[in-house]
Amino acid sequence: LQRQLEEAEKNLTSFRQSGQSLLREEVTDFDIAEIVSKWTGIPLSNLQQSEREKLVMLEQVLHNRVIGQDIAVKSVADAVRRSRAGLSDPNRPIASFMFMGPTGVGKTELAKALAGYLFNTENAIVRIDMSEYMEKFSVSRLIGAP
Repeated sequence: LQRQLEEAEKNLTSFRQSGQSLLREEVTDFDIAEIVSKWTGIPLSNLQQSEREKLVMLEQVLHNRVIGQDIAVKSVADAVRRSRAGLSDPNRPIASFMFMGPTGVGKTELAKALAGYLFNTENAIVRIDMSEYMEKFSVSRLIGAP
């Protein structure tokens, strides 16, 4: 036990002589991103990625998750880029998309991939399954009673 104590004191002395400190006088952007990452659960790499990098990589990331829907992916990526570049009204939504088609072509997957990439959660979408509104009277559940 005495030997371990002497070794620890020797390590402490060498650490102090090296000029390093456990406390830093300046807080860096990395320190802030690390704390925000711990609090929110958002991966550190996503927080440090710039908006420009995200927009450049958007189409590729969507293509990795949604296969065979090149035109839809390009249209969605272009609409998001236009909005984020400041070419649209800031008081309006980024975009409103209506994905239509048969079951299993990637409509929901594209929406989830987009939400996950832009907002770091796949739950950031409003999904309305229109097959539930086939009857004339059931539309009141969507828009309210007349």
